[in-house]
Parts: sequence; C-alpha cells; structure tokens
Amino acid sequence: MQRNEFDAAKKVLNNSGIVAFPTETVMGLGVFYDDYEAYQFLNSVKRRPEEKPYTLMVSGVSEISKYAYVDDRARKVIDAFMPGEITILLRSKDNVPGYVTHDTGIIGIRVPNLPELLEFLSFIKKPLLVPSANRSGDAPLKNSEEVEKVFSKEEVGYIFKGKAIGGVPSTLVDLTGKEVKIYREGNIKLSDIIKVIEEEK
Repeated sequence: MQRNEFDAAKKVLNNSGIVAFPTETVMGLGVFYDDYEAYQFLNSVKRRPEEKPYTLMVSGVSEISKYAYVDDRARKVIDAFMPGEITILLRSKDNVPGYVTHDTGIIGIRVPNLPELLEFLSFIKKPLLVPSANRSGDAPLKNSEEVEKVFSKEEVGYIFKGKAIGGVPSTLVDLTGKEVKIYREGNIKLSDIIKVIEEEK
C-alpha cells in the first residue's frame, strides 16, 4: 500500500463509496462508519440482511475506548489478542450511529494485525464499517483478483492489490453479558479467551 493508493481509496470513501483490502484473515470491504449513504450502499452491494450489523475496524487498541465501553474483562481480552484475529462485541458509546448497531447499543470492534492496513486506517483518520468481501451467503474472498471478479467497479470503487494471509474469518466473541459467548470461532478459541479472562492480574 502506497501513499497514492491511500489517496485514491480515501477519495472513494469520501464519496460514500466502498473500498476492498486484504486483512490477516480474509478480504474486507470498508465504508466510513458515520456515512449512512455508504452504509446503505454496502448493504445493497453485499445483498446483506438489514438486521445484520457490521464490525467497526479501528487503527489501534487505543481507539477502542473512543467508541465502546471497556471494562476489566474486555481489557484483558484486548491486551491478550489485539491487534489480531478477533472481533469483540462491546457496549457502544453515543458517537456510534444507531443504524450501525441497529439500535442495540452493541458494536463489534476489530483491530487488524496488518501494518499496511493499520497505516491506512490511521491515514483516513476515521473507523470503517468492515464486513468480509463477498456476497451475503457466499464464501469470503481471499485475494484482490477474486474481488474484481465478483464485484463491479461501480460497486467497489477501489481495491488494494494483494491476498489475505490466513483465510479464516476472525473469532467473534460477545463480552456484553455475564457469560462470554462465541458467535464465530476462528483461530482464537473460546478456551483461549476464557483462560485469559480468568487469569489473575
């Protein structure tokens, strides 16, 4: 990822468009989190059910508390696994639009463990709503060539070249209730998370 690529991708985002990029799990699609027009467009392009929320991808661990409430349990999970292949569900703060959480007050947050992607997120200075790059119900795409075949240029305005590293979606864990719940298990297992939470500081 080069500066001229960053500029081109940011221009697409500023025009309520969608960008695609490799992560350490699968290819992702992204729009600015506070752009409702882009959010609606993303739903249309993904052919995704309206009630299914998107993950908020941020540029670093320090950004999480700007958008979600972080208690001691969540802090343990963040310190152990982030940046990394995990998405955590937390209570959202008021600066997260209601349409992002579907008025549940719960947001999924992810910090990718890929230096180039973190650099891009820092460059655009705003979180992205990021689902996997695929039509809803299809398998996640693994590289930029696959994205180009599935999505038109009118749908995805900019695609960063490259391939995803792992190929397995991130683990999705709910930390909003008394019981820790796993909704999608990737390379980070529930047992790993429980072990970290139960460890004494």
